[in-house]
Amino acid sequence: MKTRKLGPHLAVSTVGLGCMGMSHAYGGQDEQESIRTLHRAIDLGVTFFDTAEVYGPFENEILVGKALKPYRDKVVIATKFGFRIDTSKKDAGAMAGLDSRPEHVREVAEASLKRLGVEVIDLFYQHRVDPNVPIEETIGAMADLVREGKVRALGLSEAGAAQIRRAHAVHPISALQSEYSLWTRDPEGEVLDTCRELGIGFVPFSPLGRGFLTGKIQKPEDFGTDDFRRTLPRFNSENMASNASLVALLEEMATKKGVTAAQLALAWVINQGDFIVPIPGARKIPHLEQNVAAADITISPEETKALGDMLAPEQFAGKRYGDAAMSLTNR
Repeated sequence: MKTRKLGPHLAVSTVGLGCMGMSHAYGGQDEQESIRTLHRAIDLGVTFFDTAEVYGPFENEILVGKALKPYRDKVVIATKFGFRIDTSKKDAGAMAGLDSRPEHVREVAEASLKRLGVEVIDLFYQHRVDPNVPIEETIGAMADLVREGKVRALGLSEAGAAQIRRAHAVHPISALQSEYSLWTRDPEGEVLDTCRELGIGFVPFSPLGRGFLTGKIQKPEDFGTDDFRRTLPRFNSENMASNASLVALLEEMATKKGVTAAQLALAWVINQGDFIVPIPGARKIPHLEQNVAAADITISPEETKALGDMLAPEQFAGKRYGDAAMSLTNR
C-alpha cells in the first residue's frame, strides 16, 4: 500500500485501522478473532493502528500491543489520553470527565507504554481539549515525553483551529484526529486549512459514518443491545429512515463504478488531500479487506465533487453526538 506523511516524521499506510470496536462501544468480539484481523491488516500493508486508554477501558491497548508485538518495527501505534476513567464501568460509561493536567499526562503515558508493551508510543494524542488546563501546559508535558524518548510524535483530537495553533507553537503537532466523512464535514474550512498550512496530518475517524454509509445498517435493531450507536441522535429510528434515501444514492453511484458503497465513501475521504489518512474500524477480515482496497479506487475531481454535493451533510437528519459529547468537540 502507498504511504502518506503525518507531520514531518511519521510515514504510514494510506488507510489505517481504528481498533476501538474490537473491545469497546460496539459490543467487542473474541480476542483471537481480533488478533487474526490485526494480523491480516499487516499482510495487506496496513502500518497505522489506532487505540486509546479509554477503549475498554484499557483492554484495547492490551489487545493491540499483544497482536502487534511480532511486527513492532513495521507499525506505527497511536494511542490517546485525556479522560478521567471510572474503572468500575465499561465503554463510554467509564469516561468520568476530562483530565489533561501535566501530571496526568505522564501517568497515562507510563501506563499506556506498559499495556502496549512498547518502549515508545509512536503517536500520542490528547483525546479531547480540556478547558480547565491551558493547552500549552498539556503540550509541554507531552513534549517532555518526546524529549525523554517515550513518545515520538504528538497529536490532538477534535480540536479547533485556535487550539491547534496554540499547541503547535509549543511543540510540532503531527496529526489531528477528528470525525470526518461524507455525512460529517465539521473540520472543513478553518480546521483543515490550518492543518494544511502547518503541515499537520489529518486522521479521520468514523470515515464510514459509524457503518451507516456502508448501506448495511437500516434500523437500530441491527445493532446489539450494548452498541453505543443506539445512544446517538443520528441512529434513532426516525433519523435512520430519513437518511437511508441518501445512502441509496451512494450505493447507486458505487454500483456504477463497480465498487461497494463503503469503498466509494472511503475513497471520497482519501481524495480530500494527500495529508489525510482515514482509520476506518473493522472487526471482521472481509470488512478490513474491503476498506484497504478503497485506497486503490480512482475517482475523478468531478466525481468527488458530485458525490460531496449529492450527500451534503446538511441533508442528513440528526446530530452526530448528544449535546454533552458535542460540547467536547471543536473547542
